[in-house]
Amino acid sequence: MIRNTFIILEGIGLKKEKQLWASGIKAWNDFLSATSIKGITKQKKEKYDWQLEEAKQKLWTGNTSYFSEKLPMPEHWRLWDHFREEAGFLDIETGSYDGITIVGLYDGKETKTLIKGRTLDRQTLLQELNKFAIIVSFNGAAFDIPSLEKYFGFKLKIPHIDLRTVCKRLGYSGGLKKIESAMGIIRRKEVEGLLGGHADQLWNLWNTSGDSEWLERLVMYNEEDTINLKTLAEKTIPVLKEKVLA
Repeated sequence: MIRNTFIILEGIGLKKEKQLWASGIKAWNDFLSATSIKGITKQKKEKYDWQLEEAKQKLWTGNTSYFSEKLPMPEHWRLWDHFREEAGFLDIETGSYDGITIVGLYDGKETKTLIKGRTLDRQTLLQELNKFAIIVSFNGAAFDIPSLEKYFGFKLKIPHIDLRTVCKRLGYSGGLKKIESAMGIIRRKEVEGLLGGHADQLWNLWNTSGDSEWLERLVMYNEEDTINLKTLAEKTIPVLKEKVLA
């Protein structure tokens, strides 16, 4: 989808992009090979050609931060097709008094859990995040990413796909568990009934009792969140792509 995207060009919005698609300019190469395009002056065409050649080079080298700046955040999902194998799925847990307690990451094959007081620190977190070309979350634009940036004092430059926004554009509302249920995504029985508020309770139980069972349950709950994000992305982003290009 990123190669069909023209809103990275200065002065091109969603409406103009739709007009380009309707006129047969479906992708970057269509634009570049056209001698002229209706509604775009020769000077602007030359400028846009240069910008698209730059975008092609950035895409080829995997410079996703370039697109993070060029695309409005709700449109970062357009990078999914190209970078899905390099995506990191993110979910955090927070405590009432302890701030961020858990940062869960999933690379599509293995999960990694960073735990406050053990493995969670600014340097380690940044090292892990920078392994990914794109970050995928649910409601991360409103919660996870701002929380991490404020708590650890950095600005994330990696493109971020918030699946809550994707789902909303497809008519799905509510929290992650509700949408998972609507799409037939099943969780492990050990954490099937747990909700967001239970994460704080599990953290407090582990802190006060020292019983590792509570921490293990919390980690398992967080892992389900990150793993299911991949399934949710695979179910929703292709549908949104068809809807946008229609």
